[in-house]
Amino acid sequence: MADDPTRQLEERARAARAEFDAAVSAATDAAALQALRDRFVGRKAGLVTALMKDLGQLPAEARKAAGASLNALKQAIEGALEERQAALAAGEREARLQAERVDVTLPGRPIPQGGRHPLTTVREDLEDIFVAMGYEVYDGPEVEDDYHCFEALNMPADHPARDMQDTFYLEGPGGLLLRTHTSATQIRYMVENERPPEVRIICPGKVYRRDDDITHSPMFQQIEGLVVGKGITLGDLKGTIEVFLHRLFGPQYPVRFRHSYFPYTEPSVEADLGCINCGGSGCRICKQTGWLEILGSGMVNPAVFEAVNRRLGRNAYDPEQVTGFAFGLGIDRVAMLRYGIDHIRLLYQSDLRFLEQFPR
Repeated sequence: MADDPTRQLEERARAARAEFDAAVSAATDAAALQALRDRFVGRKAGLVTALMKDLGQLPAEARKAAGASLNALKQAIEGALEERQAALAAGEREARLQAERVDVTLPGRPIPQGGRHPLTTVREDLEDIFVAMGYEVYDGPEVEDDYHCFEALNMPADHPARDMQDTFYLEGPGGLLLRTHTSATQIRYMVENERPPEVRIICPGKVYRRDDDITHSPMFQQIEGLVVGKGITLGDLKGTIEVFLHRLFGPQYPVRFRHSYFPYTEPSVEADLGCINCGGSGCRICKQTGWLEILGSGMVNPAVFEAVNRRLGRNAYDPEQVTGFAFGLGIDRVAMLRYGIDHIRLLYQSDLRFLEQFPR
């Protein structure tokens, strides 16, 4: 009886099941489970696999029942391994969720909010003032040609005023360049205007010159205005500038006009504003004069009208019938005065430490 192969196989099967039940509960990771799988149901050296190989030693009448028993044992072991693996995965997932748990009672992290760039704020303020005075905001290209930027503005190729507006020229045909002032946009408007000679526009935008120091930048922003019509006088220009500057800085600052020269205006005047820093007593900002140079202006030179007429092929802007005035100032200059900025490069360096100081 002791040598009965069927009984021996059954005892070995029970011992394997008992050994497996004791080992599976102690497995705490995937590597331990794989080791158990290889040890008990592995294809080459598994204990249950070895038992199945010994089925051939049993009598034919006992072989079927023993085979069914061993298959049931294999399925039970594989099922137990899968359950243990699922339990370990669930435990790992729960531990991870606990470790990554968000405490919803904590205050939320504030989302950083951006703000308007000081140049954008100043530009919009300038536009609002002129729009309220009935002006149209007109934009033009930053890449210009020689005609619009210089020739039509009474600055032919050999004119010395070009030296003051040295710019950047682009390679290739067409004589293209980066505009030095938005006066070029004024010429475009007069050429394209469907209802000449009535014009009342402002032209804000970026301009370019080969200047680079604490008060000049190779790229800066400018706003220029143009008014054309019948009966426009220098008095209209002075009144417009005074109203504009008082709305921008306040009525407490006086405005004065000085004779100047620009090739596209005649007569030409510079407008000065009483120093907003010292109130006119004299300081470093106004160079002890009590006045700040704020913008240039003048009556439109008839030569500009004639250049536009030549381009149009008709006398749309008859210098004998219409007059006009033009003015221009740097948006950067206004921003530096308003916010007490002493170096123009700060406006273009995108330094958050600088930009976060301004109202949002």
